[in-house]
Amino acid sequence: MSEHKANIKWARNGADFGYKNYSRDHIWRFDNGVEVPSSAAPAYLGNPQRVDPEAAFVAALSSCHMLTFLALASNKGFVVDSYEDNAVGRLEKNANGKLAVTRVELHPKISYCGDKQPTQTDLDWLHDKAHRECFIANSVTTEIRVVPAK
Repeated sequence: MSEHKANIKWARNGADFGYKNYSRDHIWRFDNGVEVPSSAAPAYLGNPQRVDPEAAFVAALSSCHMLTFLALASNKGFVVDSYEDNAVGRLEKNANGKLAVTRVELHPKISYCGDKQPTQTDLDWLHDKAHRECFIANSVTTEIRVVPAK
């Protein structure tokens, strides 16, 4: 199959290590050389100019669904011109009373071109199959809903 790696690097750099004072800023480095400036969410004293793990989790679910959807649509002969998703993750207490991203709603807005246009039945099948085949969705217990654009 495949292996995926990330290097996460943080340093105190001599700053005070009191809970409210230490920096949450860190770097995500990937094998391809891409670096992502990261931090905690602002609600947890993080830097709002950086990506937080919860937002990255939501983005990963959305991206995985989109990539799977595009592959399925292509295989069915639909030509997708654009795909945009305003995904929303909900950080809430789970059944055990622990904070977790318990729900993610995907709000895809998709444009097609060509003579072959998907019906509502096609779209329902494509989204359902994309959800069932998405590697990330298959790796988590978070509830994921696709809310079609109106």
